[in-house]
Amino acid sequence: METKILIVDDELSMREFLCILLEREGYQVHQADSAEAALTLLETGSYALVVSDVKMPGMDGLTLLEKIKQLSQDTAVLVMTAFSTAEQAVAAMKLGAYDYIAKPFNVEEIKILVRNALEKRSLTKENIRLRQEVQERYSFSGMIGKSKKMRDVYSIIEKVALSTANVLILGESGTGKELAAKAIHYNSLRRNKPFVPVNCGAIPETLMESELFGHKKGTFTGAIADRAGLFEQAEGGTLFLDEIGELPLLLQAKLLRVLQEREFRRVGGTENKKTDVRIVAASNRDLEGQVEEGTFREDLFYRLNVVPVRMPPLREVPEDIILLVEHFYRKFAQAPAGSEIITPGALKLLMAYPFPGNVRELENLVERCTVLGDSIISEDSLPSKIVEYQNILLNNEDLVIPLEGMNLEAYLDGIEKKIVLQALEKSGGVKKRAAELLGLTFRSMRYRLAKFGMDEESNGE
Repeated sequence: METKILIVDDELSMREFLCILLEREGYQVHQADSAEAALTLLETGSYALVVSDVKMPGMDGLTLLEKIKQLSQDTAVLVMTAFSTAEQAVAAMKLGAYDYIAKPFNVEEIKILVRNALEKRSLTKENIRLRQEVQERYSFSGMIGKSKKMRDVYSIIEKVALSTANVLILGESGTGKELAAKAIHYNSLRRNKPFVPVNCGAIPETLMESELFGHKKGTFTGAIADRAGLFEQAEGGTLFLDEIGELPLLLQAKLLRVLQEREFRRVGGTENKKTDVRIVAASNRDLEGQVEEGTFREDLFYRLNVVPVRMPPLREVPEDIILLVEHFYRKFAQAPAGSEIITPGALKLLMAYPFPGNVRELENLVERCTVLGDSIISEDSLPSKIVEYQNILLNNEDLVIPLEGMNLEAYLDGIEKKIVLQALEKSGGVKKRAAELLGLTFRSMRYRLAKFGMDEESNGE
């Protein structure tokens, strides 16, 4: 589609000259002999750029500029006049003109100005589009799930987003804790400021203080210049401290001081710097248990846990699996809306599987299916461990519900214990290998061993 430009000048010769010049450059050019005529055209059609004279009978160019910006902030305006003054230039720029050019002008100069004005407009539109895309992606509608537990998450996020309170997001790995943190940020009054994530477990303890607070030149080997830390990078916005439970006790004390005093000091520095940063923290650990063990400060826990958000594991919201599968399949395969994506049998298998890796594991599974070229996800598309898990459930001889009823939690724990024991047997008692057989992290495996009182029944490695 050709770019539309409107020329506004009461002199016919100038309008015709600019029309010929710009049409040769590939633009679609219209013209108006007055500001009033230009407004009529602008009200009925859209233009990427208006090139307008300032001094015209009736409404002048600066008044036209003001009205153009009221009609459409998206339209770029280039102002020209034979009576150039500094005051007019300042007034035009204040009203939103891209630039100001005095007659008579050089042909190449007007070409460059027009091209630059259109490029700036294009970049501005793209930035707006990207920002809207980010905000939509991390809005409540961008989080997938319609289950009661997910609706509760949306409700909490909606309430907490507009406050200034610190937030603690709890949940297993792969449940979408960072997605929830971004939803809080992009629905808050800080949405136009930075969102800075940091994984507290991924940075060596010796570098963590410098990473958070920055350092002064010469403080340690390799500190060749002053460096701003993450608190400075997140100024005015949100700092997302993922896996906060991994933070060493010394740094927990320093973080607590920042939260209390709203100021920090760079490593090696003597100057206290004020900070305006909202903290959203997350953990897949039992932080209250860590408080009892003495590995996490109680005062920091309560400072962070002003508003807790619990992300449910996927096994607790199986009704959301079909929505997630459809979302990920269309993401990776660009499948048209309404097309069949998964067979009923495959969906039944997925809904029965506990997904130790949660939503992240499901996303990887769907991506694997699309990479292998499956036009529809069927039972044959799924990894063997998912099918085998269903077989274990179906082949269990105690599956019939007794007339007097049953304790479902205890029953499922019994099945889980049998599976864990079988994995330990196959792995020769090596916990890490058993965890791999079950698709679990070593931490999740240790949790289950402790849960069933089997900590000492197998080798540590």
